[in-house]
Amino acid sequence: MPRLSWQKSSYCGEGDSCVHVAVTARSIHITESADPSGAILTTAPDDFLTLVQALKGERQMAEGRRTGIEVTVGGDDTVRIRATNAPDTTVTTDRRKWDTFVLGVRAGEFDHFFARP
Repeated sequence: MPRLSWQKSSYCGEGDSCVHVAVTARSIHITESADPSGAILTTAPDDFLTLVQALKGERQMAEGRRTGIEVTVGGDDTVRIRATNAPDTTVTTDRRKWDTFVLGVRAGEFDHFFARP
C-alpha cells in the first residue's frame, strides 16, 4: 500500500486520537489512531459517499439493506466501523471521537475524497 496522507476532522483536538481518512486512486481508507488493533478499513469511494450522505442526512440508510460501510454503537459507547466486503477488519473508536468525525463530515471536511472533476 502506498504511503497514505491521513486527514482528521478539525473538531478533533490537536494531538488527540481520532477517526482518520485517506484516499488512494481507487479506495478510501479509515482508521482510528488509538485503535489498539491498528485496523485500516479499505472501501470504495461510492461506499464512503453513501456513508457521508447518510451522516449529513442527505440519504436515508434503508433498514435491512446492506451498505458498503456498517457502523454500530455498543451500549458501552464503543463504535465499530467495518466494510461489508471485509467483515474481519473492524475499526474501533468511542462515541466522542465518532461524534467529532461526524461533525467534520457535516461541515464538508471530507467531501473532496469523492468529488468528481
